[in-house]
Amino acid sequence: MLWEDSHLCIKRRQHDIFEPVAIEEVIELLEQEYGPREWQPDMDPIDMLIGTILSQNTSDANSGRAFAALKASFDSWEAVASAPAEHIARVIQSGGLSQIKAVRIKQALEQIEKEQGSISLDSLKSMKMAGAEDYLMRLPGVGHKTASCVLLFSLGKPSLPVDTHVFRVAKRLGLIDSRVSIDKAHSLLQAQTPPSKVYQFHVHMIEHGRRICHARQPRCNRCILRDACPSSLY
Repeated sequence: MLWEDSHLCIKRRQHDIFEPVAIEEVIELLEQEYGPREWQPDMDPIDMLIGTILSQNTSDANSGRAFAALKASFDSWEAVASAPAEHIARVIQSGGLSQIKAVRIKQALEQIEKEQGSISLDSLKSMKMAGAEDYLMRLPGVGHKTASCVLLFSLGKPSLPVDTHVFRVAKRLGLIDSRVSIDKAHSLLQAQTPPSKVYQFHVHMIEHGRRICHARQPRCNRCILRDACPSSLY
């Protein structure tokens, strides 16, 4: 550690005072560390919806295998909707919680087909974000994170998904209170983040959580945010 860093560390420990960090500062520092990220929504909304349901409570690798198996086993989402839930569960078994997710996927696709006339979410593109989010969250198995993933990555709307990495890093930075629920964190962080920076903030917070701000033994000595972070160990 450089002398300047050691001196700052001692000074901070003596006073134990931190100004509340501004989200704009976090966005700027993370961009310096990881570079800019271009927002290009390009995934089909139904694919994103089903993929995100499959990702719940499992690893990216497991959910990716389950999604690939689902696409390989059925010719269309209509075929998935008409299949028995038990058949769907067998196909997505690698993703974990397959019985629960199979029912949710089948019910969500059936509800979309009934309400939209086909299994498509293209009509949400012309809706305001709040209305589109409300529609998605009325689907089985869809909470804030899943709805936000569809809105952000497929429909071009600046809705901020809060996963475990975003949630953890935001709490450590003091952007949200440590006692706040993950659902409440969604609205609090959404309100703080400039719409044009939502995509980059989301991606950078996940990258930072994976590389540096680990759940256990965070690498504070290598953290670009350490001088602004009240949880920093250095």
